[in-house]
Amino acid sequence: MAAEIQPKPQTRTPVLLNKIEASQDVVNTAVIIPKEDGVISVSEDRTIRIWLKRDSGQYWPSIYHTMPDSCSCMSFNPETRRLSMGMENGIISEFILSEDYNKMTPAQTYQAHQGRVTVVLFVLEMEWVLSTGQDKNFTWHCSESGTQLGLYRTTAWVSGLQFDVETRHAFVGDYSGQVTILKLELDSCSLVTTFKGHTGNVTALCWDPVQRVLFSGSADHSIIMWDIGGGKGTAIELQGHNEKVQGLCYAPHTRQLISCSSDGGIVIWNMDVTRQEHHCRKCGQAVCGKCSAKRSTIPLMGFEFEVRVCDSCHESITDEDRAPTATFHDSKHSIVYMHYEPTMGWLLTSGADKVVKLWDMTPVVS
Repeated sequence: MAAEIQPKPQTRTPVLLNKIEASQDVVNTAVIIPKEDGVISVSEDRTIRIWLKRDSGQYWPSIYHTMPDSCSCMSFNPETRRLSMGMENGIISEFILSEDYNKMTPAQTYQAHQGRVTVVLFVLEMEWVLSTGQDKNFTWHCSESGTQLGLYRTTAWVSGLQFDVETRHAFVGDYSGQVTILKLELDSCSLVTTFKGHTGNVTALCWDPVQRVLFSGSADHSIIMWDIGGGKGTAIELQGHNEKVQGLCYAPHTRQLISCSSDGGIVIWNMDVTRQEHHCRKCGQAVCGKCSAKRSTIPLMGFEFEVRVCDSCHESITDEDRAPTATFHDSKHSIVYMHYEPTMGWLLTSGADKVVKLWDMTPVVS
């Protein structure tokens, strides 16, 4: 079911450790179990599977559970071993996994949405289950009683959701390309602000609670870094993908952003540099193709690919200015989901090819 890959040491690229390839359909969400050599996956084929690495080096399911409908998303809390899973029919089902990951016990069921659940988050500190659906509703439930606490109607169906425990702010990214910030109370919420910088739908969100920075990825191939905590509304655009951004993860200890796209690209961004806001893309003057044919990379402005610049700026850009602040890697499958486990330095990618790959990221995330 799973093939062990012999790693090649001393390379400055992600090291492929293993493949898990037994699903009958696309794995929509999968997570690495920290402190265990294991993976939890949920799939369109209606299955929940807990994969544990055996002495042979292969991953085999210790749990194989079939649900009544397709499994669209999930959230796993390692501290409580609580698995919250959203389904095509709008229901969220929760289970508690045993310490040895060989048994799952039903815990709670929520009739959360009228359509496919797109994102689910379990927040231990609040004992809340946050979720979004294709019915354009954002809801939060009490995980103890199962009762719905509140509901907010979004302008389009939501594809990205993050939550800040300290301020109780929810970040909601939707198919119109907009990001909405909501302040949640026990049974109500208030709109804080909305911002839009993407020309395509928001496909992924990642929140850094320390630097108070939000990253959003989009179908327009771009990533935007929103400085929420700075209070100045600063937004930096990052251009390093050729296809739709499918996932974002942040490594806070090294201040590196990991992003992936549907063409299989994995990009490691160094965010520990002073970046500039951004049409010459350098000086801000509008420049059309007739005015200048000059192009250049400007990594500190987020442009890892060449963009149009005016003649004078092109002369002033030095080799140091062109020094890349990101590294590019090929996962060799069309990524639909990714998960980074910082304690292990491992990255999981799930592909349209129905294969889950495990990567050692320590050679590049350091």
